[in-house]
Formats: sequence, structure tokens, C-alpha cells
Amino acid sequence: MRSQHPLFFVTVICIMLFVKGCGGTTQVLSEESFPDLLAPSRALHAAVIFTPEFSTYVAKPSSKTKLSIGGAQETIMRKTFTALFDKVDFFDSEDKIEQSPDIIIYPSVVEAQIAVPSQNYLNVYEIWIKYNLKLTDIEGNLIDNLFMPVYGKTSDSFMLQKEKAVSSATRAALRDIGAKLTLDFYRIPAVERHLREKSGRS
Repeated sequence: MRSQHPLFFVTVICIMLFVKGCGGTTQVLSEESFPDLLAPSRALHAAVIFTPEFSTYVAKPSSKTKLSIGGAQETIMRKTFTALFDKVDFFDSEDKIEQSPDIIIYPSVVEAQIAVPSQNYLNVYEIWIKYNLKLTDIEGNLIDNLFMPVYGKTSDSFMLQKEKAVSSATRAALRDIGAKLTLDFYRIPAVERHLREKSGRS
């Protein structure tokens, strides 16, 4: 009987570990410190409402995956809006607003999706998270409803455990929040128009 080459057994073990990692429910805690952002701030006062639902949000993009992203998404948005405005206040309810900000921002999660190597025919994990930013003035008049998708993926996941791969892709998606808001927030036509009108009245 011919003996099997050692590489054969190594390959079999790797495949078994990979298959095992694809089963069960993965709880991903994506709470890490994000760097402070450098953005062109404006002399404006904003209020951001992080509801308890948003701050403790757990996404369930599939029956086998849970993404505990509430704390992390709040952290990155705090840093981003602090960079974008000269003055920003954070509350868990609009009832706690005491002054009259120029704009009120209500972030929420619309949905989250995941693609694993067996689904996308690539050796990567991919995460999509769609956010809604409801923007109003102090009287509650709607300025805009901004839908903002963010995306993250692993560069290569063959030797990564599923939990580590999904966590890495999720962190990349959350970093995309800061990048998109920094580049695009003041380019939103409705925001530009509101702030221009605000400046004209002051």
C-alpha cells in the first residue's frame, strides 16, 4: 500500500478546520478604537440622536451570523461629526435637546448583508451595511433622508477563522462611515441649501 504524501494530510486538516468554522452562530464584537478624523469643520451647531436601539444594535445578516456593531458605529459617528462641526451635542432622545442646533441628525441602520466565500466564489468575506441619516431642523422639518451604504471585505480569508474574517470585514465597513461622511456630507444638495438659508437668516 502506498503511503500518502504529508502534504495530503495537511490539506485535509485545513479543509476540515475551514468547514467547521463555517457552521454555528458567530458573535462578532466590533468595538475597537477608531482614529480621530481630519475633516474641514464648519462653524455650525449640530445635535446627533443615538437611540438605545442604534447604540446596542446587533445585525443579523444571516441565520448563522450576528454582528454586534452598536458601540462601534456610535464611536465612529461621534468622531466623524465632531470633526465636521465646530459644536456637536450627542443625545439618546430629541427631548433632551436644550439649545437650538442648526441641524439635527438621526442615524439608524436599514439592513446588513454578508457574503461568504461559498456564496461569492471569492476567497473573501464581504459586509454591506446600509444606514439612514434623517436630517431635520429644530422645528422638526425634514431636510433630507440620506441613505448611506458602507462596505468592507477581507483581503484573503483562507487561513482565517470565520469569526476573525467577519470581524475584519465589519471593521472595514465601519471605517467607511467616516470616509463617506467626511467626503460627502457637505456636498448633499439639501444640506447645502439648508445651511445657506441658515446663514442668510443669521
